[in-house]
Amino acid sequence: MENDARTAGWRGFSALQWARLVATGVVVWLLGALLLRFLAPLGAYNGLGRVLMYALIIPGTLVLALPVLAGIRRSAIAAGTAIVVASAILMDGIALAWFPVLYGETVAQHAGAGAAILWGGAIALFLGFLCTRD
Repeated sequence: MENDARTAGWRGFSALQWARLVATGVVVWLLGALLLRFLAPLGAYNGLGRVLMYALIIPGTLVLALPVLAGIRRSAIAAGTAIVVASAILMDGIALAWFPVLYGETVAQHAGAGAAILWGGAIALFLGFLCTRD
């Protein structure tokens, strides 16, 4: 779905594309948070488990799927990724402050999940810039 001058908003995204980017960030964050809660008791935050989890987050960022998920041009992947990541880390900040039980029962699980989500956001931003094509 290409933008046209009548529907383009901030940074060239239409309102629908903005909504799809924000929704993608919220959904990916929620699925990630629930997955992290499940993985915590399995040792995902310890030793080799953490290394493996962080490595698997790299392909799990879905950056290359943004043109399909949000209907954006490949030249807008970096800007779209920034909106997705901003939405996800906003939700993460709210959840860690007011609903930490979402991530598990212990402070260590909360910290591990928060760190993993921040790692995923940073990886997504780097990949978003690397994958943007003019």
